Amino acid sequence: MNPQLDSLLAQTERAMREVARSDHRGEVHVGVDLGTAYTVLLVLDEKFQPLAGAYRFANVVRDGLVVDFIGAIDLLRELKRQVESRVGFELTHAATGYPPGVPRVEVRATVNVVRAAGFDCRAEIDEPSAANGVLQIRDGAIVDVGGGTTGIAILRDGRVIYTADEATGGTHFTLVIAGALNISFEDAEKLKTNAREQDRLYPMVRPVMEKVGTIVARHIQHYEVETIYLVGGAANFKGIAGVVEEVTGVKTQIPTNPLFVTPLGIAMNDTDKHAKSAKDAK
Repeated sequence: MNPQLDSLLAQTERAMREVARSDHRGEVHVGVDLGTAYTVLLVLDEKFQPLAGAYRFANVVRDGLVVDFIGAIDLLRELKRQVESRVGFELTHAATGYPPGVPRVEVRATVNVVRAAGFDCRAEIDEPSAANGVLQIRDGAIVDVGGGTTGIAILRDGRVIYTADEATGGTHFTLVIAGALNISFEDAEKLKTNAREQDRLYPMVRPVMEKVGTIVARHIQHYEVETIYLVGGAANFKGIAGVVEEVTGVKTQIPTNPLFVTPLGIAMNDTDKHAKSAKDAK
């Protein structure tokens, strides 16, 4: 991947843990990514550079659908308060994302969570398009391996020409680990995200990685795809790029900190321009 992108993603990771600039008074852009495994709240400054953020593991979304409406609102309110205390001002608006292909009613449910948490939801964008706002890919496939689903978007000349979304993702990694080691889901999640444990866990989760690769191979088979770009939290697991490349026969790359690619793209859509477009669409 390109160094500028890696630098932006590294800045995003730092923004999640470091004290923000409390003197910032310019325009901000806020993104909310309600994922199956992680909910991410990210704030960008007026130049679309990471300012502050927070994320939390939570089971409020399943396979891209909000299943715990009250829990999702409470979690997002908590993240909002946490980030506001760091930046020193209220966050009043945000954009949000959704998996490709979900019913419109589910997109509205996600928007309603954002609104109920205290934001004016200025835009909603499908996750592959959000990711490509960051990656800037002209030709290839973006594969978002999230907690519950794997989303595929095929791009030609910078435009999304095909999308699909199927169940299988990081949560399935966790379930396999929990079953194999006879431990709780929560303990398995902690092991899965510990880089030092991933070599030991790799043989257990490789079949799930192969399933991800099979899903991708099926959806790209009728298109000329020279490179696959993996994003999403599950893409952090060591070895997944090699497995997907082996199964699909297509070169596969992962950017630094793939968890934050889609939230970054969502936040970039929190603008007055997109707010007007969203109102016109309604």
